[in-house]
Amino acid sequence: MDALTGEIHQTDPSDPRVATLIEAHLTLMRASSPACSVHAMDAAGLAEASARFFAIFDRETAMAMGALKRLGGSAGEVKSMHVRQPFRGRGLADRMLAHLIDVARADGMARVFLETGSQPAFAPARAFYMRHGFAECAPFEGYGPDPNSVFMARAV
Repeated sequence: MDALTGEIHQTDPSDPRVATLIEAHLTLMRASSPACSVHAMDAAGLAEASARFFAIFDRETAMAMGALKRLGGSAGEVKSMHVRQPFRGRGLADRMLAHLIDVARADGMARVFLETGSQPAFAPARAFYMRHGFAECAPFEGYGPDPNSVFMARAV
């Protein structure tokens, strides 16, 4: 299957089809950042935060995921962007981020924020978000200064 044709589906983060993808994301985040600076959410945390969760599937395998959490006012936060290793390089992250921005716009959000790591392992993620119009910003709602974090935002 051409991964670029997989549809993006809103699903519950507790959907068993996405469990291993969420766990892979959490494992990578925990291996890449000090414990006090891991802000990735598990399925329960995403549900508790009322984040809208999306996945791209190849049959029953979740290839990519992303979530959008509403913040106060007209802002949102991109959460849990991750593409399963064998499916990277096929444009899935581009499609997921574009979808999250479209959802934010449709939900009346004017700005979206995100937090990612400052370590070298996160350099590709920071470059990816910059290519998509994000720029570094100050810590936003719920975050404080953290040398292990880079905060970014863009208008929707």
